[in-house]
Amino acid sequence: MKLKKLNRNLSILKMASVDDVDFSKDFYFLGKTSRDITLVCNTSEAPANYLEKDDGWKAFVIDEVMGLTEVGIMSEISGVLAKNSIGLFAASSYSSDYILVKAQNFEKAMFALAQDGYTVID
Repeated sequence: MKLKKLNRNLSILKMASVDDVDFSKDFYFLGKTSRDITLVCNTSEAPANYLEKDDGWKAFVIDEVMGLTEVGIMSEISGVLAKNSIGLFAASSYSSDYILVKAQNFEKAMFALAQDGYTVID
């Protein structure tokens, strides 16, 4: 399976609302539940109305279109990262799965996944 590195610095934000989010920008991931509104975005494009902000994330995407009923892919990746003491934040869209890890662990994560048989591409 191919994993593609994303060349961007990301932040994860807990938002008060999405009123100030400029969705015309290149990369935003939004999750809204009854508990909170979470936004993942380029650090340089973070809106000002956040409640909490966690900077210093890097990401890769599974570089294959996955069906909504695929089984075990995220479990396998998270297992490799867990064995190497690397935490993650996962975000899935209709056709893509993104895995974020703290920037200081990114190269370690890429190495661990490559050692486990994944192909890592830039």
